[in-house]
Amino acid sequence: MVEPADKPSAAGQRLSAPDSFGVSTLEPGLRPPSQPPGRQVSIRVQMLDDTQEVFQISQRSPGKVLFDLVCVHLNLAEGDYFGLEYQDHRKMTVWLDLLKPTLKQIRRPKNTILRFVVKFFPPDHTQLLEELTRYLFALQIKRDLACGRLICNDTSAALMVSHIIQSEIGDFDETQSWQHLLHNKYLPDQDAIRDKITDCHRKHVGQTPAESDYQLLEIARRLEMYGVRLHPAKDREGTKLSLAVAHIGVLVFQGYTKINAFNWSKVRKLSFKRKRFLIKLRADPAQSAHHDTLEFAMASRDCCKVFWKICVEYHAFFRLFEEPKPKPKPILFTRGSSFRFSGRTQKQIIDYVKDSELKKLPFERKHSKILSSSMTPQSSSFRSQVPKESAMSVQLADQPDSTRLGHQAECNGSEEPATSTANGFHGIVAAPGSDPIQSRQNYHGTGSAPDPQFLNPESPGSEDSPAGSPCVVVNGSVNGSTGVLGQSPEGHHLSPLTSPLLTDAGCVRNEDEDEARRKFPTDKAYFIAKELLTTERTYLNDLQVITESFHGVAGKDEAFPDSVKNLISASYDPVHKFHQGFLKEVEQRLAQWEGRSNAHIKGDYQRIGDILLKNIQGLRQLTVHLQKHSECLVELERVCRSSRKAEVVCRDFEQQRVCYLPLNIFLLRPLHRLLHYKLILERLCKHYPPTHEDFRDCRAALADISEMVLQLQGTMMKMENFQKLLELKKDLTGIDNLAIPGREFIRLGCLSKLSGKGLQQRMFFLFSDSLVYTSRGMTPSNQFKVHGQLPLYGMTIRESEEEWGVPHSFTLFGQRQSVVVAASCASEMERWVEDIRMAIDLAEQSSSPSTDLLSTSLSDNKLSEDGGAELESEEELCGSRSSLERQGHRSNTTVHVCWHRNTSVSMVDFSVAVENQLSGNLLRKFKNSNGWQKLWVVFTNFSLFFYKSHQDDYPLASLPLLGYSVTVPSESENIHKDYVFKLHFKSHVYYFRSESEYTFERWMEVIRSATCSASRSLPSTRKDLY
Repeated sequence: MVEPADKPSAAGQRLSAPDSFGVSTLEPGLRPPSQPPGRQVSIRVQMLDDTQEVFQISQRSPGKVLFDLVCVHLNLAEGDYFGLEYQDHRKMTVWLDLLKPTLKQIRRPKNTILRFVVKFFPPDHTQLLEELTRYLFALQIKRDLACGRLICNDTSAALMVSHIIQSEIGDFDETQSWQHLLHNKYLPDQDAIRDKITDCHRKHVGQTPAESDYQLLEIARRLEMYGVRLHPAKDREGTKLSLAVAHIGVLVFQGYTKINAFNWSKVRKLSFKRKRFLIKLRADPAQSAHHDTLEFAMASRDCCKVFWKICVEYHAFFRLFEEPKPKPKPILFTRGSSFRFSGRTQKQIIDYVKDSELKKLPFERKHSKILSSSMTPQSSSFRSQVPKESAMSVQLADQPDSTRLGHQAECNGSEEPATSTANGFHGIVAAPGSDPIQSRQNYHGTGSAPDPQFLNPESPGSEDSPAGSPCVVVNGSVNGSTGVLGQSPEGHHLSPLTSPLLTDAGCVRNEDEDEARRKFPTDKAYFIAKELLTTERTYLNDLQVITESFHGVAGKDEAFPDSVKNLISASYDPVHKFHQGFLKEVEQRLAQWEGRSNAHIKGDYQRIGDILLKNIQGLRQLTVHLQKHSECLVELERVCRSSRKAEVVCRDFEQQRVCYLPLNIFLLRPLHRLLHYKLILERLCKHYPPTHEDFRDCRAALADISEMVLQLQGTMMKMENFQKLLELKKDLTGIDNLAIPGREFIRLGCLSKLSGKGLQQRMFFLFSDSLVYTSRGMTPSNQFKVHGQLPLYGMTIRESEEEWGVPHSFTLFGQRQSVVVAASCASEMERWVEDIRMAIDLAEQSSSPSTDLLSTSLSDNKLSEDGGAELESEEELCGSRSSLERQGHRSNTTVHVCWHRNTSVSMVDFSVAVENQLSGNLLRKFKNSNGWQKLWVVFTNFSLFFYKSHQDDYPLASLPLLGYSVTVPSESENIHKDYVFKLHFKSHVYYFRSESEYTFERWMEVIRSATCSASRSLPSTRKDLY
């Protein structure tokens, strides 16, 4: 894909070597590779810890001999992530070619120092399986910070430096830490944030150097400039840009801001001609063929060639399963470059380290003044003691900016005693007058889990984030949450967002004494495994919606061709059957873990990694079926588009209670589930010390599932966008051709449009080529009627608050018309302006005006803005009653929730919601009731769905969370229970009680992902949706 010309022959044929040694495949302790005869030459190499080593090589040795000598010297098994760079005679920094003789590349070896540095930056540091490799990566991050290459905000910089200092001098000591910062330079502007660094360092007490490396890489990998090496260039208009290459493809930067990314799956060929770098994209049916080549001008031909080479290597390393095979060398003449990637690919490295029983050899941390675990192989690299569930006050990330709207309900019942329940809720009875937090400490122990906020310093809950909130104490007083004033719903009809179950009196469960005496494991790994169990139950129920419910409906109807029925059945039935067995194994292991069977007497069953590893390896055999799921979605849409009867069948099926989400979402559930497994395994690997018996299995399972996610991620993102377009098509009336190739959904939400009668509420839909504005119609299905569209091609945007005197307003100047709109708050305006500008850039890149979205019928009978406003105002007078009486199935969709609560949601938010799904038992209490009701709760698609138990086929009610705020109760609310969180929106308040500190934090985390807009500091793989 990335070759401008023919591939070369094998290394042995080109260099007359007897065999290919490979790159860094030598096990630690083996002798260095043999060298061809000849005069010995000394080569100096500077290591990542700034030491210099001299290596003797033959003058005819290829570069890989020198590279292998360095890896052998370091006892480095995962050396293929690294490379040797140097400055050539043109003063350009280039990589040492491993296939060419070293002395043909380095003309003056006595005056040249090669640098051993990281060459390939993986997206996930858990793919680095050796502690030594992570240590070397940490040194690379330290160097990038010091030289100003790794750009980030002050909070992230301070946190990373604090982990570096922790690994070097150990636990915080005020005098020692201050002196260390005075004598060592970690940042160009270090003095300005010195206090912030020391504040972060205080929190790392007991953290080992290996843990510090892990946390440092966890923070660094989330930064936009992680692993980025900028190559100056210009576009066709002469705008100064920079090109870079990463694991996902070729990136384009303007300054230090990424403005575009070309995924490897979209790139057909990379080449260069003189000083022009060319990116040829795969043909897109929505665009003309002659626009598939992008051109960038670089400083010289040599600059082009250097960047082209690293692109070739990055593509081969991350995308190929094995080293590319060379073509036979032509006999007469050659054309183009013969350069190719030499070495193991990332998959080969992971497989090699997993399959090889490599001896863990100690290594020295040069800058560390404390006794490193690396020097004591018998000790653990992480804490030897498994941390207990944290009972201390936690500083929770992603605080909501504000509270918005909700609904109120009452439940009467008797007070529930604070005892253990059958499902594992352990509320400890506190002595009268005692501190409930202290009682929780005594129960769970004194160990504390890592602060979740410091694992993601970019989250809005960070101390220095503008959207941050003060520290939240569990069941303590809460400050900083604001409420938007509004009219009480008492005396009014319920809105379509109100759930029946939330207004009914619930039954109160009182546990008997036998259950109260039961003890459950308190290890965090147990609760992570229990999360796997609860979410697997929900996932299996979702699969049954397709394999049983929908199959039963479609099988009886002749409107569906047999080919589509067979495709869906063949693609989902094997997956459903596999996960039935998987769930049984997990249920059995959890029963053994809890001691509910005699099986625990025969062995240690307090682990889950072995089951995960076994089943994920089995799941890899089903990859061919998972790849068919996108085809099922496309075929089902094709059938519904061509057959009115099939469309009615699908619509009627979505009206059934078992189909609590849009049908297309169920079709994508198996792909989404892979992300959940990956996140669960990441939490297990972070929790376990490397010496734990379950760590090795979890790490191997994580490597396998990461590979599957990487393989299917491109398909997943395309199908998420396609599914969202299909879902929006059902919510809109007046659009015929919404889901076309090349169109991407970006954001939807409420804005006020300025017209002759003032500001009118409108629903806006932003796509990659157009901005569509609508109003809520009076159709039986509550669809939104399109008023018009603004093509983004040639559009400009300007803030116009002072011009019109309307807060948070901005003007959109299109080729056909100009529109003045206003957002509900400053943050909403910022999000809209940012996304619209990004969409304008996407439209400009297409180099052609967008296709007209509006249908002919709507264009001919289009409502005037004033008439539409009058219709909408009239409807608002009785909107709640009529909506509830009609009970339209689509009255509770995300679009309608955004309309009622005057907010917006982006595609990034939808993608984050895909990852943040959770289910399990919770106890629920209303504001003015005394009893707690036990419910099975599922969180997905920005909503909570309530069941009596996990065995129910359909939810009894739902609660959309957009606009809600999640906090913990204050002392004045008299909620004397542990692990309680509070949902409130205007005057509507709900309390939910979880079973442990871990589950409490998880519910808070995922609910905040729905109640707060996604941060822009997301992992690059999720940001590339656009």
